[in-house]
Amino acid sequence: MIIEQPSEPAHPADTDPESHSDSEADSDGTPVVHPALLPWPVSARGADAVRAQAARLHAHLLARPDLTAADVAFSLGTTRTALPHRFIALGTDRAELINTLARFAEGSESAADCVTGTATPSATAFLFSGQGSQWAGMGRELQARFPRFRQALDAVCAVLDPLLERPLREVMLAAPGTTQAEALDTTGCTQPAVFALEVALFRLLESWGIRPDLLAGHSIGEIAAAHVSGILSLEDACTLVAARAGLMQRLPSGGTMVAVEADPDEVLPLLAGHEHEVGLAAVNAPGAVVLSGADTAVREIAALLTERGRRTKRLRVSHAFHSPLMEPMLDEFRRTLARVTFREPGIPIVSTVTGATDPEEMRTADYWVTHVRATVRFADAVTALHAQGVGRWVEVGPSATLLPVIQQTLDVMDGPDGSAGPAGPAGDGGAAVVAPVGSDVVVSVLRRAEPEEKALLTAVSRLHAAGTSVDWAAVLEGLGAQRVDLPTYAFQRQRYWLDVPAGTGDMSAVGLGAAHHPLLGASVALAEGDGVLLTGQLSPAAQPWLTDHTVGGATLVPGAALVELALRAGDEAGCGRVDDLTLEAPLVLPPEGAVQVQVTVGAPDERGARPVHMYSRPQPDPRHPRSADTGWTRHATGLLTPDTPALAPSDDFTAWPPRAAEPVGVKGFYEDLADRGYEYGPAFQGLLRAWRRGEELFAEVALPEQQASGVGGFGLHPALLDAALHPIGLTSLVADGATRLPFAWTGVTLHAVGATALRVRIAPTGPDSFSMTAADPTGAPVAAVESLNVREVSGEQVIAAMGPAATGVGADSLFEVEWVSAAD
Repeated sequence: MIIEQPSEPAHPADTDPESHSDSEADSDGTPVVHPALLPWPVSARGADAVRAQAARLHAHLLARPDLTAADVAFSLGTTRTALPHRFIALGTDRAELINTLARFAEGSESAADCVTGTATPSATAFLFSGQGSQWAGMGRELQARFPRFRQALDAVCAVLDPLLERPLREVMLAAPGTTQAEALDTTGCTQPAVFALEVALFRLLESWGIRPDLLAGHSIGEIAAAHVSGILSLEDACTLVAARAGLMQRLPSGGTMVAVEADPDEVLPLLAGHEHEVGLAAVNAPGAVVLSGADTAVREIAALLTERGRRTKRLRVSHAFHSPLMEPMLDEFRRTLARVTFREPGIPIVSTVTGATDPEEMRTADYWVTHVRATVRFADAVTALHAQGVGRWVEVGPSATLLPVIQQTLDVMDGPDGSAGPAGPAGDGGAAVVAPVGSDVVVSVLRRAEPEEKALLTAVSRLHAAGTSVDWAAVLEGLGAQRVDLPTYAFQRQRYWLDVPAGTGDMSAVGLGAAHHPLLGASVALAEGDGVLLTGQLSPAAQPWLTDHTVGGATLVPGAALVELALRAGDEAGCGRVDDLTLEAPLVLPPEGAVQVQVTVGAPDERGARPVHMYSRPQPDPRHPRSADTGWTRHATGLLTPDTPALAPSDDFTAWPPRAAEPVGVKGFYEDLADRGYEYGPAFQGLLRAWRRGEELFAEVALPEQQASGVGGFGLHPALLDAALHPIGLTSLVADGATRLPFAWTGVTLHAVGATALRVRIAPTGPDSFSMTAADPTGAPVAAVESLNVREVSGEQVIAAMGPAATGVGADSLFEVEWVSAAD
């Protein structure tokens, strides 16, 4: 579907894919990676603090002329936490970047070479452009600059080329004005080229850790969206694209398409009597539709609309797409689709045929036949995405053709001033790379008249400023950059302490030390037996995120939190491994008040192993002296050991998603869990995506923004560890709908702290047990669990065990260790 007529390319670097200002080539012709643009991301907790941080960095770099721009970019991106208030300087050399820092520190933020913003929670949608967005030489700079893009483009072309009349790269990357470049505007080449570029762009963004929550695509762009969602394999998607483009190319030329500034309700009545020759090709935005069909009929209807004061614009096209004139190709296209296999999407996708999310029809041949002829309801797709919380909109394609109509639709929904903007399908002429719409951010990753690397990195910086996590190490891959010392955080020195009368002592005065953990307040070495005692207090007021973990109607402290406490206790006692931990009774958080927690670590045996036990009781009420007599409930017992074995070599998380793993749909996962009694709130809804390979499950999990900002002090945040185990809910073990809870953990080790997102592998180790290994988004190991046993419990058992635990009147164990004679 063409939503704008092609214009003459005006790209300054289109003459040679290696004309990049800093590009060289090895003897084998492979470009040496020297970027023209470097990002320097700076962040802080407040607006004043981020300027102070920029000023501190500026002064440091003036004093350290030996630090290279690439090393500074790498160190800022890999050694600093991304805090809410963000600033990214973009520049081609050190002096330029330092000047940008200085201007920002002094109060300016309007320069074109910097990006500012505040991170806010929001879903991200990728929207793939349609035909008409192409231009000669598109992708040439990216394939010379970014190896990941080049590899992805090569992979698509390797599948497409045997299906086309000429090699696709020759057409895509040809210099403007050449015969090869002119072929790009023929449908048989245009559609495969747009598809190939969009898939390669997606794979590049994905390799940088930028992943969508939802997808949509305009006409041919929907095929790219369906492929990256998992509905179509690369081979099937290429078969579909090549057949579609070839059949359309062989149709008789002619037909007309006209963009109209009008709503469908005004236009559709005018089609009466012309349905066999004219169709409504697209509804791109409120007040922006496209007519398509036989030339005479389309001109007559357009003339009527012009008489009514509606602006119209004839599009320069070879065929009348999405009109009755497409019908001669449909039967043969259907026969081609009979060879295509459709799969469940791994990423939710919104249809531009129906406006629905993940419709079953998208996994049928009938849908894609209808897709050729039907109206592109792009405005409906944008409306559906907006309703699902999308606030970051990323146009993935050759140029910013969708950005104006996305803005137009959001303007009407948000209604800042009631203006609908220009009529019809907008082009790429004067639209900004990013357009804030209310609190929304809309970016296009490429632009027709702008160097590709600049457009791409500016868009990525805008997304990061709005809250998107970016793997800057991957963005800067191939530079040979290294970490260097940079200034520490520019604290604002604001006083928050309450003025209280001086006390008579502190924890150290009574023999206690700080536990340095969000769930524990103090630690003390015991006088006898070389043991350790750690104490803390849990309550909905102090740890509100725990109330998002509800089982059977009561707030349970997750088993993952007890494992985290065991790891902290082991760290205090010099034991880096939780050899085993058996959960005996649930730790229930009361709706009001608090519970006291104790973790005891015993003396080491001859191997250095130490027993560990965990207890709780309700916080005594000073108004009721006898409440202090409430007994303690033991919740877990286990063994800590000093050894910390490394992850097995087979646990390689750098290739992601894993090869040969099929996507598993996770839409509605937490709703299904709620039906089985696991009522998880936002803090514990961390499962984002999943894949299956045989009996193995792989997943991406992440903390929501609020919890991600509070990981300090935790080895591994309990909500993140809990989410890492949620893929077990996708196994056949829970298919019967029964409630199961963790019972025994074996071989728990922690390799890194501070993770906010994980790549996870789950594998069965027995009928009711699983192993888990986890890495961060770069593939570096974070944690491992050799075996986790789960046990089925009835609702009655949960309630019976919770009641006493919640009241503190003594509790029956939810689980009981049953010793079996070796002779049996």
